[in-house]
Amino acid sequence: MDIQEEKALRLQIVALIPRLRRFALGLTRNGPEADDVVQMALERAISKIHQFQPGTRLEAWLFRIVRTTWLDDRRRMSRRPAESNEDAVNGFAGDSLPQTDALDLRADLARALGTLTEDQRAVVLLVLVDGLSYDEASEVLSVPTGTIMSRLSRARTALMQALSEQGVRP
Repeated sequence: MDIQEEKALRLQIVALIPRLRRFALGLTRNGPEADDVVQMALERAISKIHQFQPGTRLEAWLFRIVRTTWLDDRRRMSRRPAESNEDAVNGFAGDSLPQTDALDLRADLARALGTLTEDQRAVVLLVLVDGLSYDEASEVLSVPTGTIMSRLSRARTALMQALSEQGVRP
């Protein structure tokens, strides 16, 4: 990889930071911890930029690094109380809703996301929020595509149930 290719790759990485943070926030449910995970993941990515295979999806490579960093960090640290999923659910509740309705929906979605297992939440964030295909999510999470599909199906059911229990009409 020459200097120009590496420079272009670094610019693409910078452009993906908001999506990486949203993914990390959805995994950690803790803003400062999500920032730390993204910071560590970006350091890893930049130090191993020569390992990136041109022609493959940069975002999948980075999401995988974020998830691996989070798992490594979880193994090292004791659990902290969860905070908000607000940034993660912004991908669900768009700006097209009136302000108060959007805030209510975001809060409802944040609570519903909190009821999912970690595996289900990761799949929801990758597929429904970030728009990765099943194959891409499979690559990021290192599980078969069928597993992605079943986790997403169970997650959708759990989200619908949680929202229903909150009195939200899907």
